[in-house]
Amino acid sequence: MKHIKLSDQTTLTQNNSVPSSVPSDSADTDILLPFPTSGPLVIPMTNDYLFRALLQQNNHVLKGLICSLLHLSAEEIHTVEITNPIELGTSFTDKTFILDVRVSLNDLVIINLELQVINQHNWVERSLSYLCRSFDHLQAGRNYLDARPVVQIGLLNYTLFAEHPEFYATYQLLNVKNHSLYSDKLRLSVLDLTQIDLATEEDRSHQLDCWAGFFKATTWEEVNMLAQKNEAICKAAGTVYQLTQEERIRMECEAREDYYRTQRDIQYLIEKQTAENEALIRKAKALLEERNILTDQNNTLTDEISALADKNNSLADQNSSLADENNSLTSQNNALADEVKELTDKLSRLQQLLERQGLDLSGL
Repeated sequence: MKHIKLSDQTTLTQNNSVPSSVPSDSADTDILLPFPTSGPLVIPMTNDYLFRALLQQNNHVLKGLICSLLHLSAEEIHTVEITNPIELGTSFTDKTFILDVRVSLNDLVIINLELQVINQHNWVERSLSYLCRSFDHLQAGRNYLDARPVVQIGLLNYTLFAEHPEFYATYQLLNVKNHSLYSDKLRLSVLDLTQIDLATEEDRSHQLDCWAGFFKATTWEEVNMLAQKNEAICKAAGTVYQLTQEERIRMECEAREDYYRTQRDIQYLIEKQTAENEALIRKAKALLEERNILTDQNNTLTDEISALADKNNSLADQNSSLADENNSLTSQNNALADEVKELTDKLSRLQQLLERQGLDLSGL
């Protein structure tokens, strides 16, 4: 009995025999095919059609990549088979092209591999969907204990969580309190091709940085440097060159590149429109805030005007009262003036009367 260790918690048992329906590494995949030493790659290695064609065409390369991704030795892998192969060179549409590569490891572990170039902002949900769909494979009458372990691995040409960048991240079901593992039969891993500089010593010991560099390579010079460090990459380089020399396969790869360009253009336009909309929203919010400030200032001025009006009315009332008092005093003064005049007149008549009677009052 052999053991395949997928993690510190995971040990899977597999019979040493290889089913006749599962092909072992063919002789031609062990042959080192020639490839250029310099110049640009005809098709970039981030092309998902080329990625699928490479793994489907060369089992040795598939085995080497899985060894690195799952931290396994070559001796621990007895068989590795793609269970959803495509007919290479056949035309596909965007809707019919199968992106994920489903792999059966030692006829026991199910692996989903997918290379995603453009961030469609749905990888978390997409990967969970693939993972659960692959795990839910029990046939009627089978025991739940027969459920096969499933590993979902995404090779992404973008950073999934910008706030937590990581070169190679692995996720499993854990207890949220004590972080104990719920089950080792479900696992998600993400290899970020844009964060090679963050590769840990463990990542480098399994040459994951080399594989990431290979998929990011754009020239044969880069490929040659990596091929000197890794035999599987060396064989991958020869297979890639051979595949891109086949017109039908190259045309399908170029069709995928056209698709990427279209998607990037659409994404650019969406991002541009989104940025413009966000700018308009920010401007509208600023205008609204300015309007609210002006409204508050206007309300303050209105309150001040109202207060001044009340004060003016109060002064008017006081002025009116003073005017009434003044009028009253004027009336009183007029009345006194009339009385004085009347007395003066009486005094004058009295003096005239006395003078007529011969009395002189001037000395009084």
